[in-house]
Amino acid sequence: MREVEESILARAPEHDLEPSLDRIRAVMELLGDPQRGFPVIHLTGTNGKTSTTRIIESVLREMGLTTGRFTSPHLHTVRERIAIAGEPITPERFVTIYDEVKPYVAMVDARSAVDGGPRMTFFEVLVCVAYAAFADAPVDVAVVEVGMGGSWDATNIADGAVSVICPIDIDHTHFLGTTVEEIATEKAGIIKPDALTVSADQRPEVIRILRDRADDVGARILVEDTDFGVTDLDVAVGGQVLTVRGLAGTYADLFLPLHGAHQAHNAALAVAAVEAFLGGGEQPVDGGVLRAGLAKVTSPGRLEIVRRSPTVLVDAAHNPHGTRALAAAVRESFAFTRLVGVVAVFRDKEAAAMLEILEPVLDEIVVTRTTSPRAMSPRELGELAADIFGEHRVTVVGDLPDALDAAAALADEGGVGGAVLATGSVVTAAEVRALLGADEAG
Repeated sequence: MREVEESILARAPEHDLEPSLDRIRAVMELLGDPQRGFPVIHLTGTNGKTSTTRIIESVLREMGLTTGRFTSPHLHTVRERIAIAGEPITPERFVTIYDEVKPYVAMVDARSAVDGGPRMTFFEVLVCVAYAAFADAPVDVAVVEVGMGGSWDATNIADGAVSVICPIDIDHTHFLGTTVEEIATEKAGIIKPDALTVSADQRPEVIRILRDRADDVGARILVEDTDFGVTDLDVAVGGQVLTVRGLAGTYADLFLPLHGAHQAHNAALAVAAVEAFLGGGEQPVDGGVLRAGLAKVTSPGRLEIVRRSPTVLVDAAHNPHGTRALAAAVRESFAFTRLVGVVAVFRDKEAAAMLEILEPVLDEIVVTRTTSPRAMSPRELGELAADIFGEHRVTVVGDLPDALDAAAALADEGGVGGAVLATGSVVTAAEVRALLGADEAG
């Protein structure tokens, strides 16, 4: 398995988007178009995709369906991205499917090289493996999260029977555009002819673009707060209890074991997506099944408690939109006497904006770096943090393990109510999870 994983990782990374579906379409055709062997619920957006994907998949599995789930990025192993019936694909199955796909990938790589084109990317190959594995299982439905964008994302070779648009904001500007309108236009590409689309509440200019795309392709679109939404929300031990007005019914007393109002809105979007998939938005979901499906939801790395004494939480927020949701969730769900941040951010992210959002909720901050080559240097991040927090609240530590120890010591100064929040990127969340022994994220 390690040799296969290293072979795939040696390809162009997923943040190097190649704006073409020609290569992956060619591989899929050689494989007999496995992505057409099952219906797809397809998700895009800037934030909330993974959690919403996992909620949808959990509810569908509770209904007795065999599910495929594709999410990205992973926390610890690429196998996490491809789940069947709620479990990551086994190493043996991953290798078997990869070996079946590999010759066709090599053929397409060779054709591309003749024209001076690139090899297939890491992400394209993973999508090939995922769709082939889902067809081989077989699954009754695949819930698929885009990697980046929409129109040119490798997952978009499948036509979603239901398209789900999570909140859209500014991110990945070097690939998707520098305005929210440009980004929304790219993400709207997953809306397919005759499909049903459900969207989170969005900026007016984003909704206009989504509606225009739906009109152009003959799709129907339903939007949060107009067609469905959260009508009641209470913080509870271990999560929250909510009432959701769906497309076809209202569902009360739903326990969601995730923190933050943003997760409640993700759940409402997921409920609408399930209703859209199973009954075209006209058939209510069994309330008992829905409650059971939601109660079993997990979303590793999303405001997740990974240690007690002191409490250590990890969150994969990596842009201002996600950081705002994180800050609000911390205020809503926790009452720490002292909260110390461990923050490591990628160079190409809006670090200053993220730090400004975190400043009111953190008593102190320890800035550091992950092992990623994309990581911003601790010195540079520390200078930004000092301008925002003041030098007396900032500690700069060169590597993450030592930073985590330093933050825990600072948190202990707050007594039993002290805690640590590690955030800034998916890699930050993943490496802290691994340091604390939580190295499985099924």
